[in-house]
Amino acid sequence: MSHSPPTPRRDPFAGLRTWFTMLVISLEERLAYRGDFILGTLMRFLPIVTQVFLWTAVFAATSRSDIAGYSRTDIVAYYLLTMVTRAFSSMPGLAGGIARSIRDGSVKKYLVQPVDYVSFLLAARIAHKLVYYAVALLPFAGVFYICRGYFPPLPDAVTIAAFVAALGMSFLLGFFMEATLGMLGFWFLEVSSIIFAYMLVQYLLSGHMFPLDMLSGIQTGITGVSVADLVRWLPFEYTAYFPAAVWLGKVRGAELVRSLAIEAGWVVAMAVACRIVWRRGTRRYSAFGG
Repeated sequence: MSHSPPTPRRDPFAGLRTWFTMLVISLEERLAYRGDFILGTLMRFLPIVTQVFLWTAVFAATSRSDIAGYSRTDIVAYYLLTMVTRAFSSMPGLAGGIARSIRDGSVKKYLVQPVDYVSFLLAARIAHKLVYYAVALLPFAGVFYICRGYFPPLPDAVTIAAFVAALGMSFLLGFFMEATLGMLGFWFLEVSSIIFAYMLVQYLLSGHMFPLDMLSGIQTGITGVSVADLVRWLPFEYTAYFPAAVWLGKVRGAELVRSLAIEAGWVVAMAVACRIVWRRGTRRYSAFGG
């Protein structure tokens, strides 16, 4: 009696193990140039001094005690918190690196190897952030300790949980937005101008330069609709303004729940968009070479 060979069992955790391996390799690559990485990380703290002096001068030049509901201490605290948010949501070199790999043809290896390109990029970016946080944790703690007088009392547990959730989603949102932008390289030979325009708009509309509440007094021409109302339906505010506003108690109750839901919706929308652009781009790329 003949027996058919047993069917090999599929490992349900194979994909997870592959992704974890990519994460470990990416961590090792980041640590290979740790001296340069540490210096670059520490230099990013220099603008804090500039912002403190800038807003001190702004409030000294006016008789008002607050601007759009922010006192001088609120503004300094807000800016420090946006630096934390930007540490999560910023993806330096991601879009440009993707576009460059498409242009020079190195992306082709991900079309023939059993490695998902988007998952690889995500693992590499998580590794980048882990190394960054390990290096920046002590300087951040020192700066926040020195500036502790600018902050209100520690918020309640619900607010802290919402802040952490907003930070996590800001990382995913920033990743998928920039990855999608870089994949435009499948259709355009040079995307540096597009990336520059995106970074400019993102910097202005994310709230990194100033709290978005300051746009409330600017009307769009539509009755009862300000520029701030329009900006808050875009994804940019969740990469800087929103988590900081949550910690400072500027967003509460039903508005907080609604904003978290909108942020989650943007994360899902950009993740889907990233996958669609990747699949359509690789079809185009494989059809026309490159």
